[in-house]
Amino acid sequence: MPTPGFQRYVGIDYSGAATPEKGLTGLRAYSADGDGSPQEQRPGADGRHHWSRRSLAEWLLNMLDDEVPTLVGIDHGFAFPVAWHAAHAVAGGWDGFLADFRTHHPTDRPGVTVQQVRDGLIGSGPARAGDARWRRRAEIRVGAKSVFHFDVPGSVAKSTYAGLPWLWHLRQRHGDRLHVWPFDGWRITPGHSAVAEIYPSIWSADYPRDDRTPDQHDAYVVARTLQRGDREGWLQPLLEPSLDAGSRAAAAREGWILGVN
Repeated sequence: MPTPGFQRYVGIDYSGAATPEKGLTGLRAYSADGDGSPQEQRPGADGRHHWSRRSLAEWLLNMLDDEVPTLVGIDHGFAFPVAWHAAHAVAGGWDGFLADFRTHHPTDRPGVTVQQVRDGLIGSGPARAGDARWRRRAEIRVGAKSVFHFDVPGSVAKSTYAGLPWLWHLRQRHGDRLHVWPFDGWRITPGHSAVAEIYPSIWSADYPRDDRTPDQHDAYVVARTLQRGDREGWLQPLLEPSLDAGSRAAAAREGWILGVN
């Protein structure tokens, strides 16, 4: 049997609706320990409340403090296409990108919505605008929409704009103790926790939905697939996909989606 690289697996189905403090029915998290079945995680002792982006980020920050090797999959973009980088020339690698994004798009501030930032009412988002025709290489390969393609079914644009500042918070708190794939490298250091961008549609048909909502199912599927891949020995090829030189160079700027070859 393969030796697992992680002891815990978390799947998060994200949402860019409303403000950071608002509980959202579309924001779901499942977690599996070891070989155990993934279980939905909810805020509050009674389990009846819904996560807000802020409360979910705090839960994740605290979870990663305990140093149990954990693999987290989140379904929003972790970076922008190479065309955006060419247009705006933000320095500092991925960390510079996150800091610049949070400065112009402060969607983690209390009471702020993505739409307010898009409209230029808060922050300076229009100064860092993208084009819906710009797509990352991984998006093209898997058939996903651009991170700039707002207001259409199946879009992750709003989730991406809402979620990126919280990745900045993870980075600030955990630094090099948390491996952000693939920006910190394709191979994850043994014993480290890691977070990766995922696209649940790749795997959702592999599992019966049972009585889960679509959002619950996406989060479940991610946790279960990460767990199975690690425990059964086929996760590592997903973490080190066979990419041509151009795709690897692009991924250094715009990231990659776990499971896309």
